[in-house]
Amino acid sequence: MTRRILLHVGTPKTGTSYLQDVLFRNQERLAESGIAYPADRFDAHFLAALDLMRLPWGGLEHEAIGAWDRLAAAATDPEAPQTVVISHEILARAGRAHVERALCSLGRDEGAEIHVLVSARDLTRQIPAEWQENVKHRATLSYRAFLDQITDPDRDGRIGSWFWGVQELPDILERWAGDLPAENVHVITVPPPGSEPGLLWDRFIDAFGLTDIDLDLGNDRSNPSLGVPETALIRRINQAMNATLAPPDYRPLVRELLAHQTLSQRRDTARLSLPPDLHPWVREREASWVSAIAERGYRVVGDLDDLRGVERSPHVYPATWADPDHPAEDEVAEAALDAIGRLLLECTGNRHEIDRLHHELNETRQALERAYLRPTYKAREKAVRGMERSAPGRTALRGYRWLRRR
Repeated sequence: MTRRILLHVGTPKTGTSYLQDVLFRNQERLAESGIAYPADRFDAHFLAALDLMRLPWGGLEHEAIGAWDRLAAAATDPEAPQTVVISHEILARAGRAHVERALCSLGRDEGAEIHVLVSARDLTRQIPAEWQENVKHRATLSYRAFLDQITDPDRDGRIGSWFWGVQELPDILERWAGDLPAENVHVITVPPPGSEPGLLWDRFIDAFGLTDIDLDLGNDRSNPSLGVPETALIRRINQAMNATLAPPDYRPLVRELLAHQTLSQRRDTARLSLPPDLHPWVREREASWVSAIAERGYRVVGDLDDLRGVERSPHVYPATWADPDHPAEDEVAEAALDAIGRLLLECTGNRHEIDRLHHELNETRQALERAYLRPTYKAREKAVRGMERSAPGRTALRGYRWLRRR
């Protein structure tokens, strides 16, 4: 049978975290249906993508060495199921040389049937979402400075280069599709705001062939979004603490505890959106993307017009645009109180745990001291010291200790 590789290469902020969580937790159920998702840890495909592209990533690139070759070997293992799924959104950034290496290592030249899948969302939502992701990764760049960099035609800055590398759909599809038949290239569109819940997952099921598989969907591991005052607060925390808060401490405390677990629960504040002056620029690009994808004849799962964010989602834009660089200070203060409250609860829980461990340690010390004070302990200690001074005694002690371990 021909091996079938489903290679999902992006893009960020299109439900990819949830998709990968479901695939990882259902590896056994998928295998029973002839589908492999080869991963020994949740971020295995992320590490493989880093390795493929030799991307620096806060030191993780060292841990990633060899990860792509291991993933490719698992995907092409003759004993593996005939259908293999690989998924990570930063693969959208791969250059032509990386794509060539990836497709070769996955058996393209040996006759493997390779399908490239790209999940895509309109620029209208992707632009503010990408700035927010930068902020949640310690960035201090203002929203306006971010917009200036991505609208720079040269795209030679770090921000602009990365954004268009993982977001410019026609270019991503051209790089990854290559000489593949158009029917082997699948574009999965993210439904517009207000769509029926679960519609995006239904499209993933269709694109990946997961129909009729009883999957454990678990909890939504999606990457939650923040509102305007909440994002402004995280940016101010970055400005104040980046110099003193180490990256290994930033992720659990700021990104996870504050941003994802606390501030993302605040739903009544203004959402991040595009400033009105960018609407014409974004509308033009969205229209050109829809035309380019339609002309190439790729299989579309969903509706290409979902990529026309400015036209399809007018309700995304409130009557008064909320500028995250100049937020309502009372709303930022309210978000800060929620953040401080959560940190206080976290510190209280940690202090109670420390007190409990100290109590257990003191009880253990006291028990040891009581054992040392017993007359029999001193007699045993004297006997052991005497036995250790002779070869027969040492042999007897080894035998005794061996028996105790048994």
